[in-house]
Amino acid sequence: METKDIKVRKWGNSFGIVIPKDMVEKQDIKEGITVRINIQVKDKTKAKNIFGILKGKIKKDTEILLNEVDKDFEK
Repeated sequence: METKDIKVRKWGNSFGIVIPKDMVEKQDIKEGITVRINIQVKDKTKAKNIFGILKGKIKKDTEILLNEVDKDFEK
């Protein structure tokens, strides 16, 4: 079994994924065969969950810093 992070894309009214070429070749995937996938959504870490480790080391206002970091995680 192989694991890879793959983005979900909108196709019409549905969502889809593209299996990368290297995985297709390695697993010998052909058109028409059935494959089994396990879906696990990656957790997005929010700054408030890790901010405690930085306490006393940052001179910026906490709220401003949290907003900046959360924006970066949403990208």
